[in-house]
Parts: sequence; C-alpha cells; structure tokens
Amino acid sequence: MRDWMGRDIHYLRISLTERCNLKCIYCREETAFCKAKEELTLDDLTELMQAFTVLGIRRVRLTGGEPLIRKDLEQIVHMISSFPQIHDLSMTTNAQGLANRVARLHQLGLKRINISLDSLDPERYRSMTRGGDFNQVMCGIDAALAEGMPVKINAVLVRGENEEEADDFIQLAREYPVDVRFIELMPFSALGTQDKQRVLNSEILARHPELCAVPPRDPSQPSEDYQAEGFAGRVGFISPISHKFCSHCSRVRLTSEGKLRMCLGNDRETDLRPWLHAGTEQLTQVLRDAIYHKPEAHAFESNICAQRAMNQIGG
Repeated sequence: MRDWMGRDIHYLRISLTERCNLKCIYCREETAFCKAKEELTLDDLTELMQAFTVLGIRRVRLTGGEPLIRKDLEQIVHMISSFPQIHDLSMTTNAQGLANRVARLHQLGLKRINISLDSLDPERYRSMTRGGDFNQVMCGIDAALAEGMPVKINAVLVRGENEEEADDFIQLAREYPVDVRFIELMPFSALGTQDKQRVLNSEILARHPELCAVPPRDPSQPSEDYQAEGFAGRVGFISPISHKFCSHCSRVRLTSEGKLRMCLGNDRETDLRPWLHAGTEQLTQVLRDAIYHKPEAHAFESNICAQRAMNQIGG
C-alpha cells in the first residue's frame, strides 16, 4: 500500500525479541537487563502476516535483539516463507550460533543474511560487543556463503574505538563476495548522542577515491553502493545522520511485544495486541490506518535520543 506521501510500503522488519546474548556499546547500556517479555507467539505472528500480506508486504527481515535466541525461529521462518506474497525473507544477526543453524534456515526459506560485525580484531570485537566470539562470526559467514546465500556485513564505526579499521573492512569486500556496509552511529544510547564519536561515511569515501558508485540492488535500499576494479563484493554506506533517505523509505517495523513502529527515528507506535484475534479484516484496517500516516522523515540530525534502545526496536 501507499502512505500519504505516495511511498510504496512493502517491507516489514520484525523484531522477534529484545533479548540478546551481546551488549554492543552503541546498542544498549552494559547494565541494562532485557526481560523475557511477552513476545509475539508463532500464532500471533501468523495472524499478523496474514494481514500484512493483504496490504502488500512483500519483503520481511527478522531482527532482534538477537533472532537466533528464539527457539522457534525455524518455525517462524517456515511460516513466513509459506506466504506466496513474500518473495524475500532475510535476517540480521550477530552470528553467535549461526553456523550450525544456517543450512536449516536456508532450507526453510531464509534467503539472505546480514551480520553485525564492528571489528576484525578478535579482542576489540569482544570488547565492543562485551563478550562476543569473533570466531563464531567468521564461521557463520563461511557457513552462509557455503549455502550460496548473499551476505552483508554491517559495521558501525565509533571514533576512538574502531575507526581505523575502515580500510580493513573495505579490503574484505575486495577479497570476498560480501557487501560491507558502514552504518553511521545513531542516537539510541548515550554513546550515540556524542557527535565527536560519530564517524561520517563521507570521511571514509574521501579517503578512497578508487571507489565508484554502482546502481543499487533495490531502488528503495538505504545504502549507497560502491565498487572498485577487482572487488568481489561491494562497499555500502548507510548515512541516516548526514544524508536522509526518508523520501523513498519502504519500511515499517513490528516490535517483539506487538507495537507497529512506522519509523526507526520516530517514537510514534501503534499497539496491535488489542486487535489480535479480532479478525483479519479489522486488524488489516488498523494496520492500513497506521501505515498511511507514516511520518515524513526522522529527526536524527537533531540528536534526539529515541525512547527505546536499538535492541527493543530492531535494526
């Protein structure tokens, strides 16, 4: 369906849980405790998918928290992929425990993987994620590539932490058939509100004049993609702070407790739980009204810190 600005809204990001086995420094505070809230069940998600597909949702991304924490993830993937309207089902993960599950997830209908990886140095990775195992990430990447799945690696550069690794990440895209995407630090924590710690994507591009812009894989994608001669993959830049892409945004988000959020950078939400089990027609109308009024744009450039942490919204 189209919102009041005429944007084609066809992409749903579902946060399956706010729980995570890591505490990345830009995602949530180290002392924050994620309760195992009443998350949407498989039946809830099935009912919601029936309504979303009526409205024209064609792409779904599973996020968290960490989606691999859901023990019923395989059932959820199978359920979503069974809808003929869904032609693209992907997942964003930290890849802790991905390697031994990715083959089955692919078999059940998962088509693509985005992996969060903010350092190629094992010790720095452990420090930035507060406990992550770098080897598990690399095993997950290898396993996904072995399945023939497209892999994107998402890196958030933080000044004073890992900004000098930009060149190493670009080299990764030269040597391997993966898309490495730099995502500007966003204001979802105290760290994200510090301009001095934000590394603008324009800084990286300025140091790499050999990178040439290439057409996007999807017209509505937020990433601006680049390549250079001899590259096996691509380098992408997602720049919500320095370069808005709201005018062609096609996404809405569903939180793990059943709130529909129209914009990552806007706290307005619609609680869908009261409408579950009220019938697909009524639920569809609630969704239609909410999506139609999707905000025109976010306000990240004003350094407004969202009321939710990133792990509660989904990437």
